[in-house]
Amino acid sequence: SPDLTRNDKSKLGPAGGPISYDQTSVEYYCTIFAFAESPATRGVLWAGSDDGLVHVSRDNGTSWQNVTPKDLPEWAMISIIDPSHHDPGTAYVAATRYKLDDYRPYLYKTTDYGESWTKITEGIPENSFTRVVRADPASKGLLFAGTETGLYVSFDDGAQWQPLQQNLPVCPVHDLVIKHDDLVVGTHGRSFWILDGGVAVLRQITDQVGGADAHLFTTPVTYRVKGAFRTFFKDQGTTVYNRLGTVNVTGTRKPDGTLELLDAGMNPPIGVAVTYFLKSKPEGEVKLRFLDAKGQLIKEFTSKEAEAPKSGGQGHDSGHGKPKEPKVPADAGTNRFVWNMRYPDAEDVPGNMMWRGSVTGPVAAPGSYKVELVVGGQTLAERLEIRKDPRIPATNEELQEQFDLLIKVRDKLNETHGAINQVRHVRGQVDTWVKLAAGHKDADAIAKAADELKGRLTAVEEALMQVKSKSHEDPLNFPMQLNNKLATVADVVAMDDAAPTKQSYEVFADLSAKIDGQLDQLRKVLADAVPAFTGLVRDANLPLIAVAVKQ
Repeated sequence: SPDLTRNDKSKLGPAGGPISYDQTSVEYYCTIFAFAESPATRGVLWAGSDDGLVHVSRDNGTSWQNVTPKDLPEWAMISIIDPSHHDPGTAYVAATRYKLDDYRPYLYKTTDYGESWTKITEGIPENSFTRVVRADPASKGLLFAGTETGLYVSFDDGAQWQPLQQNLPVCPVHDLVIKHDDLVVGTHGRSFWILDGGVAVLRQITDQVGGADAHLFTTPVTYRVKGAFRTFFKDQGTTVYNRLGTVNVTGTRKPDGTLELLDAGMNPPIGVAVTYFLKSKPEGEVKLRFLDAKGQLIKEFTSKEAEAPKSGGQGHDSGHGKPKEPKVPADAGTNRFVWNMRYPDAEDVPGNMMWRGSVTGPVAAPGSYKVELVVGGQTLAERLEIRKDPRIPATNEELQEQFDLLIKVRDKLNETHGAINQVRHVRGQVDTWVKLAAGHKDADAIAKAADELKGRLTAVEEALMQVKSKSHEDPLNFPMQLNNKLATVADVVAMDDAAPTKQSYEVFADLSAKIDGQLDQLRKVLADAVPAFTGLVRDANLPLIAVAVKQ
């Protein structure tokens, strides 16, 4: 190219003095500062200089035309040129003149290769100068601008801007990158920020959406990825220690179970992020229902306050009680809810302590799913797609095999813990009748029958679960029983994104057979010993309510 700057020699001399020069190059002007090729048409090149000129070439650099906006003041720095993905003649320019004490925003748009320009700054404060403008590659007319004080968005090709600050600190935004459905924000002094999946939602915003009582946005494809690091807890408290590579970071566990790091940024939540709009705060309950491809309900969440589940079954690696189910937000405006892609947990047992095992349900396999938003007497539905991590070699079929086995383990664990809870329920009733029989003529017979019945019940319970473990280190002293061994199978199978091994199937079959043997024993107890004890109590004609008489 020829020189595409003003080539003002007074701006090209050495800086500093008189004792020593300050030759760091940043003092020099008359340089090309911005350059971009049109993604719509090869060979359409745009160049911008730090002394205020804009040039375009439509023949791959053979010839250049000066197309600087006529109303752009001299000596502006052309910070960014962003050509349109949809039209080769359209481009957007961001310029600054703050070094000349001019803090006004300068954004321009052309649709005819720079023959004419339109200034597009309506909605941006007069004292917030602009460093970057980016056009969405997927949605024509959706623009983003970074200023000295924050972030702005336009839905009408720059005719009107509005803040997109959210929780972004007030800071200079030097550059923006749109990556798939995310907006990556490069700030000066406040690190990188990412609007996770936000662009996908902004692409769908229309006047119809804003006028609807409720709207469920189409959810982008969700990738089935694992977390970046494991979480370890201290003393079952709220202080959390994480190890990410060789870096230790600390944080706190919030009441809803989510983790908030104190000295590092957070990864985006792993799961399906569902976004929906509510024109006003609804008076009634809001529900989100997730279904499989056949329309079978997987899990339902509600805006009502959920009860905290009983602790237990969380394994040695966590040492913390299960958090509440996440609450569906139901605020006026845009809401977001993240489903962690997990199926319902297995039933748990109060006080259950397991080593390397939990009752946590398996992660959904790659495939098609459905989400329903139930609010204000209407049900809105959208399709979901979960894809496997593209970095792993496992096929979708292998991950389906993994899921199928994990569901079988979950269901068997559910059956096991259900039996244990049933044993405890029956045993508790037996103890109650023994107390009621105190002083009765048949008290000894009832107590003897109760001991025999409870012995048979307890034998099943102790075979299914290690009842001696009362703390998370107790499994070091007392051997695992069947429920813990079964939960460990799930931990091994889910350890990696891969098909289950032959050994996993064999161990599951072996443990299932042993558990079934204990469940058969329980059924026999419930079929013969429990009715016999019930008959003994009935024949004794014990009072339903015993009133103690003070002597």
